[in-house]
Amino acid sequence: MAVRLAVLWWLVLTTGPAVASGEPVEDQRALAKALASLSRDRMLADVIRLSAPDFNGRQTGTADDLRSGLFVAERFQSLGLQPAGSQPLIATPAVPPGQQASLSQPWMMGEAVTVTRLGDRAQLELSSGSQTSVAKPGTDYLPILDSPPVNVTAPVVFVGYGISDQANEFDEYEGLDVKNRIVLFLRGKPEKYPAQVSHADKERAARDKGAVAFLTVTGPVMSLYESRRGMGTGPLAYYGQSGSDGQPTLPGAWISPALAERILSPQESAKEGSLREIQEQLNRALAPQSISTGLSAHLKWDSVQASGTLMNVLGIIPGQDSSAKPDVVLIGAHRDHFGRQAGFLFPGADDNASGTAILLEVARALKESGLTAKRTILFVSFSGEEQGLLGSKLYVRQPARPLSNTVAMINVDHAGIGNGRLTVGVTGLPKTVATESGQLAGLPDKLDLFGFFPGGDHVPFKEAGIPTIAIVSAGTHPHFHQPTDRAETVQPEILETTARYVLALTYQLANALP
Repeated sequence: MAVRLAVLWWLVLTTGPAVASGEPVEDQRALAKALASLSRDRMLADVIRLSAPDFNGRQTGTADDLRSGLFVAERFQSLGLQPAGSQPLIATPAVPPGQQASLSQPWMMGEAVTVTRLGDRAQLELSSGSQTSVAKPGTDYLPILDSPPVNVTAPVVFVGYGISDQANEFDEYEGLDVKNRIVLFLRGKPEKYPAQVSHADKERAARDKGAVAFLTVTGPVMSLYESRRGMGTGPLAYYGQSGSDGQPTLPGAWISPALAERILSPQESAKEGSLREIQEQLNRALAPQSISTGLSAHLKWDSVQASGTLMNVLGIIPGQDSSAKPDVVLIGAHRDHFGRQAGFLFPGADDNASGTAILLEVARALKESGLTAKRTILFVSFSGEEQGLLGSKLYVRQPARPLSNTVAMINVDHAGIGNGRLTVGVTGLPKTVATESGQLAGLPDKLDLFGFFPGGDHVPFKEAGIPTIAIVSAGTHPHFHQPTDRAETVQPEILETTARYVLALTYQLANALP
């Protein structure tokens, strides 16, 4: 290994980062050329284009998302990738007649989805006696994006983390009557709680107990996952997906910690503390802290549902080694975001126009540098990620290439903001694969390595037994799932760092034969 790394660093110094020693010198130079050709300006231009107002936030299933899919398909075509889907892009009025030629080839993989849109006017008011305060949308709260229409006023009951689990003898609803009430619960779960619990589980528990709506808040004590993702505690755009069991969806909103403090403040003397103290007590003792708040809330907004079509876009660079050609390295990034909701445009620049731009730039660099990969490289622009990983789940159910031949899936998500480092989650592969790719890319000290990284389009692949590497830019992402996620917040140098690593990793996996 020491000799191999010495060779690599000599090549970095003389010709740029290199492929594994033993590869032909022309391939080493081609990789160095490909890495040197990566353009932060070109990637930033793609981020600006995809997050522009005329794409309307690229909500899954809408004509806007179909047009963004066409944007990616035409780029794949212009770069010389081969189509790897099962169908052409469905013609819509949003696709100009002059672009119909791109629709004739099978770049796409699609399925029907439900599109929920919230009306422009949303209300959340708190009242105590004769006093009423009006919460501000975007700052104090955001409705859950798949909420049904709601117009309800009811008392608010705080139910801790909102868990009702008889099997583990932890029921935060015990002794409470929440029928015809609005429940407030913390996101996540207590540190000592042994079982997995999803947001949908909490909504179902509230619905089954008779609640008419819910409020949820990210507490000030962040989990390791929330910290690694660089998430803040403010209200975020989010799909609850509680109606996936065929039962009615419960309306709800994500609120800020400040608004949660206002709701809990009348009871602070009784419960000995603020939201932080309550959360710390729950984490420490795993004992319910539920209580009626003494406040009422009024929730009102409209929403409509329509049928739409989710579209993944797929292109390949065929492998050149006859013995390895059936094998596939899949690199993916989702391009969908939240659209226009509750009076806000969600541009989705960092999440995930940045990953889409990196996907396109890596494809360009591989094609134009003259590199030849032994394994096939499959590029997938997923839709439906924000709506429950629908696009990646579709691919795993209907793979364009056999899953048994898929040696790894690389996922790139919100990769345009942060501290200049990369968070890399590795499953099913030695972590040395990730570190050696960092060496090849000239980024030996920029990686923070972890194991399984929950959340993202790599998850269905991991669950199907495919090795995965998830890549996000490390550090705080202050605009995560907010209307402020605009192109001017994206840092071009981070796009370039991420693209260098993704290119080196992709090429290493495509050539590292047993």
